[in-house]
Amino acid sequence: MPPPTETAATPIPAGRKLFVGARLRRLREQRALSQQQLAQRLGLSLSYVSQIENDQRPVTAAVQLKLAEVFGAEAAQFAEHEQHRLLAELDGALNDRRLLATPVPAPQLARMVAQAPELVQAFLELHQRHLRLQEEHAQTIDRFYGELGGDHLRGPIAPPPHEAVREHFNRLENYVDALDRAAEDLAMRLDLQPGQRAAALRALLQQQCGIEVVATPAMGADGSLRRYERARRRLHVPARLSDAQQAYQMATQYALVACREAIDTVVAAASFADADTRALAVQGLAHYFAGALMLPYRAFLAQARAVRYDIELLAQQFQVSFETVCHRLSTLQRPGERGVPVYFVRVDQAGNISKRQSATAFHFARHGGACPLWQVHEAFTQPGRILTQVAEMPDGTRFFGIARTIERGGGGYQARRKLFAVGLGCELAHAHALVYADGLNLAAPQPVVPIGPGCRVCPRADCVQRAFPPAGKPLVVESDSESLVSYRFAGGSVT
Repeated sequence: MPPPTETAATPIPAGRKLFVGARLRRLREQRALSQQQLAQRLGLSLSYVSQIENDQRPVTAAVQLKLAEVFGAEAAQFAEHEQHRLLAELDGALNDRRLLATPVPAPQLARMVAQAPELVQAFLELHQRHLRLQEEHAQTIDRFYGELGGDHLRGPIAPPPHEAVREHFNRLENYVDALDRAAEDLAMRLDLQPGQRAAALRALLQQQCGIEVVATPAMGADGSLRRYERARRRLHVPARLSDAQQAYQMATQYALVACREAIDTVVAAASFADADTRALAVQGLAHYFAGALMLPYRAFLAQARAVRYDIELLAQQFQVSFETVCHRLSTLQRPGERGVPVYFVRVDQAGNISKRQSATAFHFARHGGACPLWQVHEAFTQPGRILTQVAEMPDGTRFFGIARTIERGGGGYQARRKLFAVGLGCELAHAHALVYADGLNLAAPQPVVPIGPGCRVCPRADCVQRAFPPAGKPLVVESDSESLVSYRFAGGSVT
């Protein structure tokens, strides 16, 4: 039986209509197109386009594909999962009783997202800065004054550089077309083969960039993986690394030198606020190029479909790590050649999220840690095993996900090691494409675990794992009764 295939764009579930009038009109006007010109490019009638712009007609999956062809990456804002994400985040922010005394009705929230997505995004950015300021304020007081309190201290309101870069990548749906295609073209030109990449890239750096690659026995106590001597044009890479690891470091350095113009163009378009954020973005884009070179888009996507997204098989075939495969799967969002839209996350044993990327409506917590009921945390109790879970978010969206521990570093008894758990998942509608869902009744999966984006923004009132009440919700204290639910609060949802 042939492997299941994915649609080129996230399908619109039966019975649900997607209206994009205001967003389509705005993009059309930004491109200085008339309705007639847009209709011609889409291959539609003028009246059809007019009806869409006036929300008199929803867009179909076929029209979504045509919009993606006309508007490219900007068409991501038409995707239903983007609406879901904005709606979930807006609902969470406006449920903060410190902002509003009464909740905003759901239909009104939906209209705000549909008709003014830029204003919604701006409001969410301001709300996140507000939360970060509060968090930094509290941490500063604790650090300087302990339990004695202290005067109000001022702190920066801009997001930390890594958060700003991460959010920008998410807005791009983790896909950077210019770099991805350049990496794919280079991989084909060099005929890169798993297990034999390092030699080809070493020669490329020498011939095209004048950079000598030196295999270094040891790189210091900090576990350095790459060190470039700019003045001597010499790149040091530890000899103990595998062929794939050495190739990745060489490809990163190649991107920083040979693809710098393309990288700077992407960074300039992002309008980052400070030099540190821009520098971190440059590094992230160089890593993106390296990953795309190691796992060229079309070849990797074809193989992923052939083995039904079996991550361990893909890691063996391309001779890369489990995490590298997961990371690449989360970037397969090329218009017209999309893979299964997935989220990817990496957490440590304390629950800190060090990587998070999503082409789905999955709502990651930005503050206060991830939901403890998410199976990615349980992975630490069963190292090396792949765990599966069907989870439901508070808005009713269901996801199928897997989780497994990974280890980095090592090589000796006293060598430094890093232990993480990685999670990968998709909306339940796409789960049939993943080998890990075999045997699961996707029409009525059991069990379904009710999870949330994180305790600080989760509305579930009956969760026994809640670590603290949601921000801004008034607590309900009942001294005459007690239960497993640690915090009771007004306005929560019971599931």
